[in-house]
Formats: sequence, C-alpha cells, structure tokens
Amino acid sequence: MASVLSVSACARHRFSKVVLPRIELLTGLGVEGDAHLGVTVRHRSRVAKDPTQPNLRQVHLLHAELFDELHAMGHAVGPGELGENVCTRGLDLLALPSGTRLQLGSSALVEITGLRNPCVQIDRFRAGLLGAVLGRDEHGRLVRKAGVMGVVLKSGTVVPGDAIGVELPAAPHRALAPV
Repeated sequence: MASVLSVSACARHRFSKVVLPRIELLTGLGVEGDAHLGVTVRHRSRVAKDPTQPNLRQVHLLHAELFDELHAMGHAVGPGELGENVCTRGLDLLALPSGTRLQLGSSALVEITGLRNPCVQIDRFRAGLLGAVLGRDEHGRLVRKAGVMGVVLKSGTVVPGDAIGVELPAAPHRALAPV
C-alpha cells in the first residue's frame, strides 16, 4: 500500500527542506510556509525567465525507493535532503502519467504535472549525486529519477503514515515530461 513516509517544507530558498510532523497543502498554491508557495512560478531560475508562468511545481514528491537506490551507490541521502515536500513509499511515481491525481491522507488532492528536472544544485549539495539521479533506459533515453511535481487541487493536512490513493487520468495517457 502506498503511503507518505515524511513531509518537509522550508520558507527560504534552500536546496534541502526541514522534515516536519505535518504540512498543509493549500488549493492552487502549494505547501503552506514553503518558499515555492504561489500561483505563479517560484523557482528562481524560472522566475528569472518569466515570473508570470503558472506554478506547475507547487509540490515536489519523491519516492523513498530512490534513497534505497542511492544508498546502494554510496550516497547517504534521507528525507527532505533532496528538497521534496512529500516522500512516498510503495508508489512508482515516475511511472504515473501526467494528470494523475494523488489523494494524500483524508482530504489533500495533488495533480501530477511532470518530472523534476535535476540540475547542478544536486552536485553542489553532494558531489556525484546528479549522475546518480539520472539514468538511461533500454533505448538510451535520459531517465530523471528525482521525483515528480504537482499542483494542489484540494487543501488538506498531510502527515507521515497517510495512505495515498491514485486516480489515473482518462486514456490515452501522456508520459511525464520535465516541468
């Protein structure tokens, strides 16, 4: 069963986020108290290009299985350290199609908008980590493993241990792309 392993937020623009006992998701905005909260884009590189862009990156979700994979490669990384707001366990986030809706706990609803596009900040956090969160599939195509991004459709409190419900969009499904 898919569940929330941890939740994190940070009011400042820092790479890592603080692990918290709970977070509040706010409809159309993101995580209360987080630097990326807002209707329009809040990521600095994107603000520099066009501050009027819609914020398709209100919530960053990351699968804990990535931590397991990174540990096996010699990278000790834990919840909040890669900047995610919600760390999941038991759900293949990267395999979900764009538009998938995730029910987090009893009331919060997030729609997946796309993949996190890992950047050089990951190597600044820990040398060699960028290469570890990027891979290639059997056809040689780039695989981004650093989680998915989403927007909040319905407010709610999210705590570790919450169940995650999955609602796939109508077919045909579109594969996730970086946002």
